[in-house]
Amino acid sequence: MTRRLAQVAKKVGVSEATVSRVLNGKPGVSQATRQSVLTALDVLGYERPTQLRGERARLVGLVLPELQNPIFPALAEVIGGALAQQGLTPVLCTQTKGGVSEADYVDLLLQQQVSGVVFAGGLFAQADAPHEHYRQLAERKIPVVLINAAIESLDFPCISCDDAVAVEQAWRHLVSLGHESIGLVLGPTDHVPSRRKLAAAREVARANGGGLSGECVERSMFSLEGGQAAASRLLDKGVTGIICASDPLALGAIRAARRRGLAVPGDVSVVGYDDSAFMNCTEPPLTTVRQPIEAMGRAAVDLLCAQIRGGEAHSGELLFEPELVVRGSTAQVPR
Repeated sequence: MTRRLAQVAKKVGVSEATVSRVLNGKPGVSQATRQSVLTALDVLGYERPTQLRGERARLVGLVLPELQNPIFPALAEVIGGALAQQGLTPVLCTQTKGGVSEADYVDLLLQQQVSGVVFAGGLFAQADAPHEHYRQLAERKIPVVLINAAIESLDFPCISCDDAVAVEQAWRHLVSLGHESIGLVLGPTDHVPSRRKLAAAREVARANGGGLSGECVERSMFSLEGGQAAASRLLDKGVTGIICASDPLALGAIRAARRRGLAVPGDVSVVGYDDSAFMNCTEPPLTTVRQPIEAMGRAAVDLLCAQIRGGEAHSGELLFEPELVVRGSTAQVPR
C-alpha cells in the first residue's frame, strides 16, 4: 500500500496524504485532483478501491490496426492531444500479428472501466470480420467513435474521409494527363472503404465514356510488399496509371515499376492515398490524396466527449473532403 501511494503521488505531483484521502473517499480534495489520482491509479495498473470501481476512469481506448503505416501514428498524435485537452488519457492499443486481438483489447479496456473508445481502421472496416466485441460495447453503453467505415448494424458515430471524392479526384487527374488504361490497387474484398473506392471508380469511368474492367482491379493486404505484387499484375495488363488505396501500396507500385525497368512517372503514373508523413520526400515525391487527419481526429474526440458528457450522439457518418496533392509520381501518358 505504501509503495502504491508513493507511486501515485509522484505521478500526480501531490502528497501521499492527498492520495490516501482520495482512495478513502474523504473530503478536502478538489475534483480535479481527485480525477488525476484516479487516472494515475488506472494508468499504473492498480485496482481502484471497491467503493470507487463504479465510476468510469478518465481513460479512452485508442485502437489502431498497426503503426507501420505513418497515417496511424499521425492519427494517434492528433487524437491523443485532443483527448488530453479534455482531461482524458489515451490508452493506445495496437494489434500485431499473433499478438493481442482487437476483441482482447476491448476486454482489457472494459476491465479498466474506460470512458470511451475510438477505433481507427479496425475490424469494423471488414464486412466479414467478427463484430461481436463492438456489440458488447454497445450493450454496455460505452461511448464509441469509428474512423473510416461505419458498421451498418450498430449505431456508432463515424468520421470518414469521402472515398468517392478521393477516387474521383485521382481518376480525373490521370485522365487529364491522357491516361486511358488505369488500374486500382485496393484492400481485401470485404474492406468497406475499398468497396466504396471501387464503386466510385466504376462511376467515374462510366462518366468519362469508358468502363472499369475487373482485370484492372487488384486486391492486396495493406503493405508495401502487397502493393508491389498487385501492381506487378496490373503492369502485366498494360496499365499506364495506378491508383492505390494507401501510400504504402503506392510505394510498392513504384518499386514494381522500377523492378521492370520502367520509369515513374515517365512510363507509369502512380497515385497514393492518405498523404502520410514523408511522401513529399520519396523519389519521386508521391502524388496522393490527402486525408484531413487533423480535422477528422478532432471531430472524433468532440463526438466522443459529447457522448461521455451524456449528450445526444450524432447518428450516422460525417464525411470529410479529401484533397489531391500533385507531386512528381504522375505525368503525361507516354506516347
